[in-house]
Amino acid sequence: MESDARRFLRPMNRRRAPRRVGSHSQRRDAPADGGGQWRQKTDEQWRGQAQVREGERYEGRQHHGKETTPRGTCQTMCPARELRDRELQNCLHRFEMLAGTERDRKPRGDPFRAVKEYSRPAAGKDSTKPTDLRPPAVLLKTVCYLIDDIAASLHLQPWTEVYSFVFDRLRGVKQDMIIQRVSGLTCVAILERTVRFLIYASYRLCGEPLRFYDPRINDTHLQENLSWLLDCYATGTGPHPNQEEMQALGLLYNLGSGRATQHIMELPKRLRSSPAVTLALSINRAFLERNPVRLLRLARRLNFLQSCALHRHLVAGGRDLLLIYSHGYSSRNCRFPLDELAQLLSLDTALAARLCQAYGVAVNQDNQLVFSKAAFTEPEQGKLHCKLYHNMVAEKQRDLSVRSIIHGCA
Repeated sequence: MESDARRFLRPMNRRRAPRRVGSHSQRRDAPADGGGQWRQKTDEQWRGQAQVREGERYEGRQHHGKETTPRGTCQTMCPARELRDRELQNCLHRFEMLAGTERDRKPRGDPFRAVKEYSRPAAGKDSTKPTDLRPPAVLLKTVCYLIDDIAASLHLQPWTEVYSFVFDRLRGVKQDMIIQRVSGLTCVAILERTVRFLIYASYRLCGEPLRFYDPRINDTHLQENLSWLLDCYATGTGPHPNQEEMQALGLLYNLGSGRATQHIMELPKRLRSSPAVTLALSINRAFLERNPVRLLRLARRLNFLQSCALHRHLVAGGRDLLLIYSHGYSSRNCRFPLDELAQLLSLDTALAARLCQAYGVAVNQDNQLVFSKAAFTEPEQGKLHCKLYHNMVAEKQRDLSVRSIIHGCA
């Protein structure tokens, strides 16, 4: 009999394009930024179709009637053969070059900085050689290096390039995990850090040009890793001290999803009644009830990473608030203070005025709002972005380092 988590991770139609937020009925089915829905995935889906095709090669191999799973023997972050080939092909990233050789015609790779690339499966390519696979302990060490020395570095800029490098190398880590069928506490530790990194990146790179950051690709990989992690929690023996945090992040990121809510409600009472999950459920309920004032007030109680997960839904919350007020205060002689609305939205006065004007709400010379249900309009696609609410999230970061955020020490 399949477990509750397996039933929760059933497939959905992945080709279904997310709909733009234009009405309440649309908002319930799609996040505010158009980023992917809560994907219910089988094992094959969250591992990625391409990677599963790669794994099919070794899944069919039998040894005395029993399956044999490859076990990695590579003790470095990048296999020696790959490092040598990339040096010859001049395919080293600048983060991997040996100091002093960066300006050479063919820079040399630093074996202590080079990290195995993600490699797409190809016909005739054997990805199961033990010398090319890193065992679980080395994979965790690699992830910690990517966080501590790359993502959290104050000297490596721009962060869009940092993200691109870390994102690709984390895909390589995941690929090795799938081929070796890594499970247990090491698998959970890697997935937790990966999910935190992708959630943080969805906030930090929000609004960047698509050539630098694609939110849909980030969302796809975040949902896959999150689904795999939740499955590990359900099928593993534990202990999992960070489960409460990750369950809450999953719901906040997929706010309004019926299946995400059902998954939370099927958790053991001990988890369901924990402070982080209880707060996430309250915010989710306010979102479904179209109570933006309550949602925004509850959002002030979230920590930094939880706010990063929620921030893509804040545009929908602001839109609902203005729509409700445009009907409730629709009168020629009625005026509403801009300062009070800005306080409700957790925005400064200038940003609140900009938001109101985008939805057709007039702002007079006395900084008062003139609501009219007839004048309310939806802004053009791409005109408003959740980056508008970044100040609300940034205030919570304060002195938190990227390293502490991704490692879960914040």
